[in-house]
Amino acid sequence: MFGKDKVDETSTALVTGASSGIGLELARVLARHGHHLVLVARDEIKLNEIAKDLGKENNVTVKIIAKDLSNQSAPTEIYDLLHNESVSVDVLVNCAGTATLGLFADVDLASQMKMIQVNVLALTALTHLFLKDMLTRGRGKILNVASTAAFQPGPLMAVYYATKAYVLSFSEAIANEVSASGVSVTALCPGPTKTAFQVKMGTDKTRLFHNRMLDILPAETVAKIGYSGLIGNRTVVIPGFKNRLTVVLVRLLPRQWVTKVTRRMQEQA
Repeated sequence: MFGKDKVDETSTALVTGASSGIGLELARVLARHGHHLVLVARDEIKLNEIAKDLGKENNVTVKIIAKDLSNQSAPTEIYDLLHNESVSVDVLVNCAGTATLGLFADVDLASQMKMIQVNVLALTALTHLFLKDMLTRGRGKILNVASTAAFQPGPLMAVYYATKAYVLSFSEAIANEVSASGVSVTALCPGPTKTAFQVKMGTDKTRLFHNRMLDILPAETVAKIGYSGLIGNRTVVIPGFKNRLTVVLVRLLPRQWVTKVTRRMQEQA
């Protein structure tokens, strides 16, 4: 049974996007707190290496599932595989995500549709599938990784920002629906985070990553704060004081002005 600051020692956590960045760090935090793991990502070789290390270091069992969540059938395949093996998921962490940088009209449609599939559709499907089992058991926790990008439009990353707005709104709504059930839903909204994902996208070279008005945190710190919020049953978690302050300001300032400033932040420094 879960308490506010305590977890069942036999609980199992499923983490998507577990091969790198925030997803990997969340898997590490979960393992250190005694959760058995199911790790999902595309790179089977890397997942095997991570599983071996986490299992040995933390004395937990670690199962890997190499799946590409841009495939529409992947969420159901993951759920069915675990169901057939009688693996109950007590903690679901939806961290897998993709992004593109550039003008919406210039970025190829296929990559943007893939982003919607991973960031929105797969997350929604996994939440639905595993939430139903959690509600039947009367316990469970879900952590959906959104972003501070969820709080405003994002020119030059229009679809990415929109997907994160969906994740935040969706998570807050579901959190309300299940509030009396023993199940909690948390949206983790990190600001710019130091990961290989940002380097690959090229966003590490934007003004956003050189903005002293924001807390640019390492993935490990974001994961620790996210886990604390998950265990504390918080609905929205924004790591970093400056990032929380920025979100407050964004909600108070004129939307058009915020959009223009966001556009400037997304440009090369």
